Amino acid sequence: MVSIVNRKAKFDYHFLETYTAGICLLGSEVKAIRDSRASMVDAFCFFIDGELWLKSLSITPGLNSFQHEPLRDRKLLLKKKELKRLGKSLDKGITIIPTRIFTSERNMIKVEIALAKGKKSYDKRETIKAREAEREISRSLA
Repeated sequence: MVSIVNRKAKFDYHFLETYTAGICLLGSEVKAIRDSRASMVDAFCFFIDGELWLKSLSITPGLNSFQHEPLRDRKLLLKKKELKRLGKSLDKGITIIPTRIFTSERNMIKVEIALAKGKKSYDKRETIKAREAEREISRSLA
């Protein structure tokens, strides 16, 4: 079971809605993702002609396999209804970011995307304070 998480996204954004999307991949990219050789650090989604694309998802090619381009744009597969809803909800300050790559029950590679609003610096400080307080409580209980 593959699960690659974008940890930085949770720190930098407030998630408003999440969707699960399929992704168009080459065979060597599927093999690389199953070996956990992908990074979503600066990845984001954008629309071209009513289709949703994923940019800056880095998938490192393997040594033995076909050499694919690591940073190419990849098409995300959603229903038309979901694409329209996402397109309408894009306002100023709201973006679509990938939060997780995982395998479904049918062993298909899926991407969880989120409609997100960027956090301000004081929101990030609050997140850090809450995390530290939680750690202190768990330490004192242990």
